[in-house]
Amino acid sequence: MQDPAPSPYLVPFDGSFSQEPMACEPPKDAPSEKKLRERREELTKRLQALQPRFFADGDKALLVVFQAMDAAGKDGTIRAVLSGVNPAGCEVHSFGVPSKEELAHDFLWRTTKRLPSRGKIGIFNRSHYEEVLAVRVHPHFLAGQRVDLPDNPQALWDWRLEAIAAHEKHLARNGTIIVKFWLKVSREEQRKRLLQRIEDPDRNWKANAQDVVERRHWADYHHAYEEALRATSRPWAPWYCIPADDKDYMRMRVAEVLVETIERSEPKYPVLGKAEMVELTALRHELEG
Repeated sequence: MQDPAPSPYLVPFDGSFSQEPMACEPPKDAPSEKKLRERREELTKRLQALQPRFFADGDKALLVVFQAMDAAGKDGTIRAVLSGVNPAGCEVHSFGVPSKEELAHDFLWRTTKRLPSRGKIGIFNRSHYEEVLAVRVHPHFLAGQRVDLPDNPQALWDWRLEAIAAHEKHLARNGTIIVKFWLKVSREEQRKRLLQRIEDPDRNWKANAQDVVERRHWADYHHAYEEALRATSRPWAPWYCIPADDKDYMRMRVAEVLVETIERSEPKYPVLGKAEMVELTALRHELEG
């Protein structure tokens, strides 16, 4: 299990995380928008160069988890940071309302079957963490899972967080590198973005009444996020709490962590042995006629 990429937004591993002091905006000395875009484009090119080596090496898998409140910019960040990456080696999975089949299994089943294989990058747009976020805020969802809320509800969420932490440690021990991002948008910035979806005809299709309904539970969601990050940010499965009010800054910071994470795995193109080289020489002679 490799060490996590350094970042000022790395969530501590000792359970001391508090989301309250974590900024939603870039620091005052952040680079200009132009420089942020240039830096992100540079990192994207490095990611494009790393991904074929990671795929050919085939030693590790990379699981990248994105969680956020609505309109925080998950989709745009995935699209911007991973632009140009070969889709043959990268898969994006979005998890919405569970299907009947998914509800018939344990709460980790639907994401487990979408895990990336060795050499591949798997992106989870929302994830198994919905089971301790959305389900925690709306415990009536448990009825569909045939789970009864105990007299002490905290016990259920503690158990699920313990199961997630154990699950991720098992994955890390077996060759999956895990990195998780909470894109932390402020309530005011989210309000502006939701209004833009209503006012801009090109964004009307993204407007969703449920997003406004979920805003009413803002404090409950942030309490759930805080407990989830405290319980599951570990050296082998780190969380990064990234400011999301400025999209260019957010995307640059995400790209930095991803590039550093893959570089730390030291992916290399396979070196062929003597027998393979003899075979290649014979093939070259045949092709040359």
